[in-house]
Amino acid sequence: MKNKEIRELTPDELRARKRELREQIFHLRLQQAGGQLEKPSELRSLRREVARIETVLTQKNNSAVSAAK
Repeated sequence: MKNKEIRELTPDELRARKRELREQIFHLRLQQAGGQLEKPSELRSLRREVARIETVLTQKNNSAVSAAK
C-alpha cells in the first residue's frame, strides 16, 4: 500500500489494516522458524507498512488534538 493510499483511510480502517498486517507477520514468523519461508523480504515489507500506518495514525491524532485546542 502506498503512502497516499494509507493517508486516505480513516483511523478505524488504519487500525484494522494494522491488525491484519500483524497477523500476517505472525504467520510468516512461524514459517520462518519452521524453515518454510520462501521470501524473507516479505517480513521486512510488512513491518515497514505497519510503521507507515503507525506514523499516519500518530499524525492524524496530533492534528485532531491541535485542532481541538
